Amino acid sequence: MNKVDQSKTQIQKQIQVYPSILAADFGKLADEAKRAEDAGADGLHIDIIDGHFAPNFSLGAKAVADIRKSTSLFLDVHLMTYNPYGYIEQFVEAGAHGITFHFEATEDVLDTLNYIRKCRVKAGLAFSPDTSPEMILKYLKEADQILLMTVNPGFTGQPFLPEMVEKIHYVKTLSKALDAAPLIQVDGGINQETGLLCVKAGASILVSGQYLYQSKDMKGAIKSLKELNGS
Repeated sequence: MNKVDQSKTQIQKQIQVYPSILAADFGKLADEAKRAEDAGADGLHIDIIDGHFAPNFSLGAKAVADIRKSTSLFLDVHLMTYNPYGYIEQFVEAGAHGITFHFEATEDVLDTLNYIRKCRVKAGLAFSPDTSPEMILKYLKEADQILLMTVNPGFTGQPFLPEMVEKIHYVKTLSKALDAAPLIQVDGGINQETGLLCVKAGASILVSGQYLYQSKDMKGAIKSLKELNGS
């Protein structure tokens, strides 16, 4: 079974680790993707930033297609763009296995989630730190994963926002109460210490950038996150 299949079949309680390619050396994207795979990552998180939704620019569909050629990892594409609906097809064609977009970026949330699923990839919905957790309730049964940003969208290396731990716990509690089962992903300032807080609160997918890509031992750093215990 390849890593894509493994990522799709892992149970929710098992911690998965997705290195964020935004923190990698953009001059060596293929090598950086392969390095994450060799270090034991479960997937690769790829931020797509349009310069409008968040104040930065990152990669496009061509870069995702090139990364796809170098790794068998699950490619988790995170659209930080307005009009996310208009980007879906090009990233599916480029090789994305999952596409997550922001609640704040469109009024057509349900249509966009449904269209992503029609394209036969995983559909995720992201929420920025300032968005009220009550807004998440409607979508817990509609999304394959809920991404809770633990920094403000746009740049790698920002400090973790500790107030997001309560939001993670709220979403996990609501999911159980509604018998919903979206994976809860967190992204921003994730290291061994902040990752433990998130796992204890209910997160099961940890996206980490600088902590992993700047580590001298990426394999050990990934292992340290996978072994976090929320009990």
